Amino acid sequence: MTTPMSETRSPLPLLFRRHSSGEIKNLTSVSSSLLPAFGTVVTDGYSNLNKFIIVPYDRRYRWWQTFLVVLVVYSAWVSPFELAFKKVATGSLLPVDLVVDAFFALDIVLTFFVAYLDKSTYLLVDDHKKIAVRYLTSLWFPMDVASTLPFQVIYRIFTGKMNRNEVFGFLNLLRFWRLRRVSELFSRLEKDIRFSYFLTRLVKLICVTLLAVHSAGCFYYWLAIHHKDAENTWIGIEVEDFKSRSIWLGYTYSIYWSIVTLATVGYGDLHAVNLGEKIFSICYMLFNIGLTSYLIGNMTNLIVHSAIRTFIMRDSINEILRYGSKNRLPESLKDQMLAHMQLKFKTAELKQEEVLEDLPKAIRTSIAQHLFRRTVENAYLFKDLSNDLIAQLVSEMKAEYFPPKVDIIIQNEIPTDFYILVSGSVDVIVYKTGTEQILSKLESPQMAGEIAVMLNIPQPFTVRTRRLSQVIRISHHHFKQMLQPNNEDGKTLFINFTEHLKGMKKEEQNEIPYFSELLEDLNSEFTESNETQNQRLPDYHGDQEMEGLPEASTPLPHTDRIRVIIRDHHPDEGTKDANGMGKLVFLPKSIEGLFGLAEKRFGKRGSSIFMADGSKVEDLNVLREGDHLFFV
Repeated sequence: MTTPMSETRSPLPLLFRRHSSGEIKNLTSVSSSLLPAFGTVVTDGYSNLNKFIIVPYDRRYRWWQTFLVVLVVYSAWVSPFELAFKKVATGSLLPVDLVVDAFFALDIVLTFFVAYLDKSTYLLVDDHKKIAVRYLTSLWFPMDVASTLPFQVIYRIFTGKMNRNEVFGFLNLLRFWRLRRVSELFSRLEKDIRFSYFLTRLVKLICVTLLAVHSAGCFYYWLAIHHKDAENTWIGIEVEDFKSRSIWLGYTYSIYWSIVTLATVGYGDLHAVNLGEKIFSICYMLFNIGLTSYLIGNMTNLIVHSAIRTFIMRDSINEILRYGSKNRLPESLKDQMLAHMQLKFKTAELKQEEVLEDLPKAIRTSIAQHLFRRTVENAYLFKDLSNDLIAQLVSEMKAEYFPPKVDIIIQNEIPTDFYILVSGSVDVIVYKTGTEQILSKLESPQMAGEIAVMLNIPQPFTVRTRRLSQVIRISHHHFKQMLQPNNEDGKTLFINFTEHLKGMKKEEQNEIPYFSELLEDLNSEFTESNETQNQRLPDYHGDQEMEGLPEASTPLPHTDRIRVIIRDHHPDEGTKDANGMGKLVFLPKSIEGLFGLAEKRFGKRGSSIFMADGSKVEDLNVLREGDHLFFV
């Protein structure tokens, strides 16, 4: 009697039975057809199977099924062959047929002990009674028995003599039922990534063609053997007394006719003579139309599938060329577009973004950590940061390839991302009086675009690849969101950034607008942030007193604050500041604070604030980024 556990057991743990060690050594060997139902509790109860039960996905049982497939190939060849050439059916091939039938009879017995998957619940059923009832009431059992019984031998046992009646030859054709095992094998191999899909399909098509050629040739020879006038047959007009000739001579002629007819060559040397042969030839040629369509369709699909990426690439390139010609783009820009498109297809197999998007986030994160963590850790901005923050940053980064002579960043564009070089190299370029000037060269693991992101200013440089380069990029929004709650990491990053600014070349510093003012503001903000934090963190001993305490802010540049340029003269007067450019400052929260800031910078407080058009400022909310303010 079946226990309740056998009816509700999840099938997933039974997959482990495929290996004697009890564990999955190759994840690709797990059958995709065996999945637990939603809500099924997966346990390690596979050892509680009923006695003498075989798991259908057990490794040893799969090997047994593969061995039977080899015997099926023999049965598919010998069944029509023995129909056409009766002498071998009761002669040399009879012992082999009996051995093969014995193996399939053993498989019928084993089927009564093989658990099956309930398609309604997706649970594995190991109840002996249910297994037997399911097998006996299906079409498989009578067909398995009919295709296994050696009718000719049974007749000889009961009558004592060997009968070569044609009915036994046609009963042997029931062995074709075994071909379903071959179909199941090919279906499984097509899903197994350890085998080439192209080669698997090709072998399948070849097997289908050989079976059709062999069967048609044997049936055609059978028609000639049983015609009342042997000379009035397709082979009789070519070979005299062909019935007494060698079996292999007749088989060769039959296969030759079948192949020539299938290939629609039609040499005319072997052709239908009597009515029966003509009817069979008509049916065979109609069948060939469908078989040829099946073969050509499958081969075309395999070939086109292997070249479809090439077709897409060529179409994309042609569209780019037409777009460039229509809009009269310069040749240098068209070359960049073509190089990028070609690189996109060349590196598609390396990136496989479509595949990564379908994977769980944990796996994507593990892949990113394996590929890029060391590069991120070596970048100057992220040195000495905590492992947790590094892991978060790496998981949000995206990898890209850029061909040579392509602009990654364009001067004066709005900063949205910054980049870390994984491989290759880039030039840092500025434009002066219409000409390009190379300031420096960057290589792995140096960074590009981070200055504009950190200072919230337009990109001060153009960054162009020197050769094929791989970069990883992160959005400045994601970067700031992850950094905001990490106060200590923010301090470390701030120090790294300011040290990098101080160590830049003089010509690079000169290209950053208001560099000295920005650096001074950064230092003052960092100092104020530390002082504020120390004031807000006295030695509290109770949780109640900490509830109303605001969190210490991360010492980062306040990129959400507005920056303005202040001058110490009336807008209608000439320039009085020494450098002629004014002072770049962060806008305070009040007008009084703005007057105090002007007094600190210019040594005088002033009484009014004017815009460049002469309008007086009375509310700070109307000011925008980069406005020029004049103190009088």
